[in-house]
Amino acid sequence: MRLHVVRAGTAAVGAPPIVFVHGLGSSAATWARCMEILGEHHEVVAVDLLGHGDSPVPDDPDAYSRDTALADLDDVLASLDEPAVLVGHSLGGYLSLAHAVTRPGAARAIVVINTGPGFRDPDKRDAWNERSRRNAHKFGVPPQATNLNLQHDAVVMDHLAEVQVPTLVLAGELDRPEYVVSGQYLERKMPHARLQVIAGGEHSMHEDTHAAEVASAIEQFLADGA
Repeated sequence: MRLHVVRAGTAAVGAPPIVFVHGLGSSAATWARCMEILGEHHEVVAVDLLGHGDSPVPDDPDAYSRDTALADLDDVLASLDEPAVLVGHSLGGYLSLAHAVTRPGAARAIVVINTGPGFRDPDKRDAWNERSRRNAHKFGVPPQATNLNLQHDAVVMDHLAEVQVPTLVLAGELDRPEYVVSGQYLERKMPHARLQVIAGGEHSMHEDTHAAEVASAIEQFLADGA
């Protein structure tokens, strides 16, 4: 396994492991409070994506792609004794959706936080990609690492209706409105998705004063049978 991971928690009987995937420019540290809370009953694992945190930082831009990121997540999931719940924020949420549509049933369930499913319109993808490249410095990552955030197809949008695992979609009330709209789209298109809007939540609500609410929503989602 080439990604750096942080492991904690103690699994209660019947409680699945949880794997956390951060957004662009963040790291495993973003999940500290959620891991503390959920680690009381679950084995919890947070990854540093390639080019982030303590994971390797290759110079080759081609090393940073959705497919290589998904293969890295495969390695993390394979290190666990049973199927895990993938929890992803922003880019990490998109990768969790991409994992679900390309590897049916590999994860027990998924939770996505302030996440969009990508773009079907090539012009919108191109605009997104240009913004991602242009704003690398704002995220504090090497320019090549922004390739993780690029959109080259509509594979997620095209296969959402096929995702059979339970899915919890969390959106912050005070984040940009498009994340609530994206959450409504995911709830509408995915057969087992449920949207929950966190009152007062912003984009990184899992690491601020709303971390307990995010963790509680995840715990209830799992208690309900996910």
